[in-house]
Amino acid sequence: MGLVVQKYGGSSVADAEGIKRVAKRIVEAKKNGHQVVVVVSAMGDTTDELIDLAEQVSPMPSGREFDMLLTAGERISMALLAMAIKNLGHSAQSFTGSQAGVITDSVHNKARIIDVTPGRIRTALDEGNIAIVAGFQGVSQDKKDITTLGRGGSDTTAVALAAALDAEVCEIYTDVDGVFTADPRVVKKARKIDWIAFEDMLELAASGSKVLLHRCVEYARRYNIPIHVRSSFSGHEGTWVSSAPIEQGDKPVEQAIISGVAHDTSEAKVTVVGVPDKPGEAAAIFRTISDAEINIDMIVQNVSAASTGLTDISFTLPKAEGRKAIDALEKNRAGIGFDSLRYDDQIGKISLVGAGMKTNPGVTADFFKALADAGVNIELISTSEIRISVVTRADDVNEAVRAVHSAFGLDSDSDEAVVYGGTGR
Repeated sequence: MGLVVQKYGGSSVADAEGIKRVAKRIVEAKKNGHQVVVVVSAMGDTTDELIDLAEQVSPMPSGREFDMLLTAGERISMALLAMAIKNLGHSAQSFTGSQAGVITDSVHNKARIIDVTPGRIRTALDEGNIAIVAGFQGVSQDKKDITTLGRGGSDTTAVALAAALDAEVCEIYTDVDGVFTADPRVVKKARKIDWIAFEDMLELAASGSKVLLHRCVEYARRYNIPIHVRSSFSGHEGTWVSSAPIEQGDKPVEQAIISGVAHDTSEAKVTVVGVPDKPGEAAAIFRTISDAEINIDMIVQNVSAASTGLTDISFTLPKAEGRKAIDALEKNRAGIGFDSLRYDDQIGKISLVGAGMKTNPGVTADFFKALADAGVNIELISTSEIRISVVTRADDVNEAVRAVHSAFGLDSDSDEAVVYGGTGR
């Protein structure tokens, strides 16, 4: 048997009973002959509670101290999990991200992994231990400061370790039975997907599907690490994410035309009004945004008015970056030459994803008809070969997701999807 990396989210280790249940599953994998490395998130809503506490103490905490605070959550859960495993008669050692060799850049709160040097993990495994690693964290290459990878970063930690250790599979345990055709909290009849290609999963994750982090899937595709998304609350087979279809029984799992519907209400829209319609203006706007280290998503430029020679440019970005974007653009107003800015944080994005879309005519028409029949107005449109995304009012998102999901025959004929745990916070 080979090496397996397992990752458990906050809902799986939310309390003492959850930790003991997870410990039993880990020990079972060890008894089956696997070497086991476990990546664990903070318990339940611990990270959110730490963020709330920091905001009460300081409205603008320094990035370094903020990271030092947030990593405490994972250190608590990793130590408790190691204790629970030892109580079952098996040896376990816990490691922080730094001790596990997760080396990052120096960007606090959203660091990127540069390298993984898992020497201590290898030694622990060779000595017969189960290795427990705190997810979401690492150490900067230059200053040796503690860093965090951003929300959902434990998924990325798990895949990075799986690649560095040449693991057979990276198992991501969560509070649902796998990847579904839509968020089962919104669409009760969402259907579990047995297998999905890296490319489709990347689009779903980038479009708002929260079951896997986009960077995690990107890392897995780069190093060809199969991901098995499953629930820690049940023994059901989950969803396989890989480069090629897996086989179940005698039948290969075929890729569907439509993989699923994702939604995201965490974005805002900025409109730069009255931009001179000439070469270099868009570059100046987005250079300003880039210099502020802000990631943007969808971009739309209107046709310029013939009488004024001015146009409007709209783009979406994370709500958390909205104020920073507005401030950066205002500081460079003279250099860009726009008239005004508009900010709207009451938007939502709905995306239809599927590799079969490009070879099946009518998908786009059916998508927009479903939205029209639901009375949903569209503000922005963006497409790729395997995705159609639209921006609409935040209040319309859930209804739009359900309408599109039904229109493409994605509703399950079986029981409703089960969400075992988690507060959704």
